[in-house]
Parts: sequence; C-alpha cells; structure tokens
Amino acid sequence: MKSPRVVIVGAGFGGLQAAQSLANSGADVLLIDRNNYHTFVPLLYQVATAQLEPEHIAYPIRKILRRFSWKRPNQKPKLRFLMAEVERIDFSAQVVESDNCAIAYDFLVLATGSQTQFLEVPGAATYAFPMRTLEEAVTLRNQIIACLEQAVQASDPLQRQQLLTFTIVGGGPTGVEMAGALVEMLRGKLRWDYPTLDLRQVRLILVQSGDRLLTDLPKKLGIYTHKRLRQLGVQIYLQTKVSQVTPESVHFQNNQVVPSATVIWTAGLEANSPEISEDLSSAKKGKLLVQPTLQLLEQHNVYVIGDLAYVENNGKPLNGVAPEALQQGVAVASNIKRQIRGKAPQPFNYFNKGRLAIIGCYSGVGKIGVFAFTGFLAWLMWLGVHLVYLPGWRSRLLVLLTWLYTYLLGDRAVRLILPR
Repeated sequence: MKSPRVVIVGAGFGGLQAAQSLANSGADVLLIDRNNYHTFVPLLYQVATAQLEPEHIAYPIRKILRRFSWKRPNQKPKLRFLMAEVERIDFSAQVVESDNCAIAYDFLVLATGSQTQFLEVPGAATYAFPMRTLEEAVTLRNQIIACLEQAVQASDPLQRQQLLTFTIVGGGPTGVEMAGALVEMLRGKLRWDYPTLDLRQVRLILVQSGDRLLTDLPKKLGIYTHKRLRQLGVQIYLQTKVSQVTPESVHFQNNQVVPSATVIWTAGLEANSPEISEDLSSAKKGKLLVQPTLQLLEQHNVYVIGDLAYVENNGKPLNGVAPEALQQGVAVASNIKRQIRGKAPQPFNYFNKGRLAIIGCYSGVGKIGVFAFTGFLAWLMWLGVHLVYLPGWRSRLLVLLTWLYTYLLGDRAVRLILPR
C-alpha cells in the first residue's frame, strides 16, 4: 500500500516542528523552503547590532533532519527536504508548483510565516530597514556601521547628526529589543573605534502609534519598559504615526520631520501567503481562517499554522510568537496521523507558558501565569530560554561564548560591513 504524502511548505518554527513530529508516522514527508537553513528569528536583532554572527542563528535544515532521514541501503527515506521556491498551490489537482517541479500531496501544511507590513506609508518599503530575514539583518548592520564611518568624515554638523540619528518604528518586543541593543552597542567599546566621534551625539528614537509600549503584555510592564529606555537615553514618541520615509528623514502625521539616515521598521507584520488556485476565507493582515483543528475551512486535507493562520485563544487572536507555532506544528502532525488512521482531527488548544521581552543593559520584563516581573531576572530568563530553543549544540555554545564576551567585556566582535 502506498504511503500518504505530506508536503510542508516553510521551515520556520511551525513547519520544522511538524516535519519532525511526522517523521515516524509512516507517511512520506517532504519539507520545502526557499533557504537551506532555519533562521532563529528572535535573535535577528543581535545580528543587526553586531553582536552575533549570522551563522550563529542559521542552522542547516538537512542537519536538523539528518537523524530522521537516515535510511538503510535500498530504503527510501520517509522525511526529505527540498530547497525550492513555491510559486503556486493548486487545490483541485492537489499539487504544489515550485520553480522547477510540481509536487503532488495527500496532506498539505502551509507554514510560510509572515513578512513586513509597511502600512502603505510612502517611502517605507523603499527606504526603511525591515528585519525579518537574515539578509535584512546583515543589511541593517551594514547601514548602522556605515553611518558611523560616514559620520567620522562629515564636516557639516547637521549631516553628522542625521547620520547619528536612528529611528525605530514600532514599540513591540522587536522595537524595544532593538532600541536596547543599540544602546548597549554604542555604550560599549565601540567608542574606542571612533576616537574623533562623540557618540553622545547619537540620537535613538522609538516611535509607537499606541499610548504605551509592549501592548501585548500587562500595562505595568509597558510602563517599566518606557521608564527604563528613557533612563538609557532613548527618546520615545507615543501616539505618533509615520506619514513618510525618505532617504534623509522620517515624517510624522503631526507634521514633525526628523532628519534620520536610518529608519528601522518593526511596526507590523502580515501573512506571507503563497499564490493559491482559489479564493480562501481570510482575516486581517492576510491571515487565513482555519477550523479549530487548524484545517482550512475549504480544504480538510490542508492545514495552516504560524503567522499564516488566524487562530484565537480565549477569544483573542494569538500573537504569532515561536511557542505558538511550535505547539501548532505538534498538533497538526497529530491530526494528520489521526486522519491517516481514519480518525477525526482534534481541536488545537494553546498552552501559554508566558512571555518574556529583553530591554537591554541587564533588564527585561516577563509574565508567567499570574506573575509579572522586571529587571535582571527577566533579562537572564530571556537569555536562558532562547539559548535552550536555539537548534544545535555548536550554535548554543558559540552564542553563549559570544554573550559572555559581549556582556563581560562590553565589546561587539562583528563590526563588519559586508558586500550585499
């Protein structure tokens, strides 16, 4: 009897977890991604701020799947990986069309993640710097260090100030983490590299459209974060929206214009959906509506997880963080196994283990159960949790050693401007 084929599109947290959970299901599992590596997205900002090497947070997918795909002689592996760009999905024919082949499936898991949402702000997509991929993080690092190099040579004080003004749009966890990391970077031994440059002239601006930071966490944690960043020298603009981004400045809807050579965009995400042969029910930000079992409303053999799926928990949409995608990957694998055995899929129930956010300079915030806490403990827990979830012992060791180097010596080792 022919084994059912499961095709998983996207090797992020959810897709990779689904593939591993299905490895011993008896099905032929094919994982597809445009890259041959898995990116540990929560640490991208540390690549952008010259703390971690890109290779530290990118892990080869084939190595992750190696222990599952090993086979005896003359035996076909049950779990395989294909590096390809998915161009279209044909539900009627049950085929995934890539850039070089067409792949039939019996069950399909869509885990294509999210992409930066520029909110139709003129100039943002062209001149702002997003940070969703490894390439974008390296590009942003190039920009930050290039601005310092150019500021050394600038004879015009206004031009120098523009080069030393870094504007972060978005007051969520990524924006807060980026602001704190820039403070750490500029307060450390970096100043020794630029003895003719007064880094006290650096201006860090964090722009938030709402009335507080970290709106997904309790209000008191947002207030603590606000106070802590202010103490670190970050200027925070609340209830402020960006109206335009140019190569030289950022414009706000209150008609204020701030000369800034670097605008870092962390303001929003939207679903990164592949082209599909038919219209599907969708929610805000392009997310696809799914059943409680994570199956598409229109296709019972197609599952959607991660940032692509609109899922509610206790009447509120999920936040799109890695633990949600990991649990969804396990749930989808379990449901596909049930369907293969002729049983009905079960609803997905998310278990919230808590939330942590790092501010920088040995401080953070967190909420676990009913307990909310701040300061050094939250900072230390954030580091520990992310170190545990990072794939690969070598990567964990290198990241740990780099953190020790950074926090004990106050130095950033990856101050490189690489060709794009």
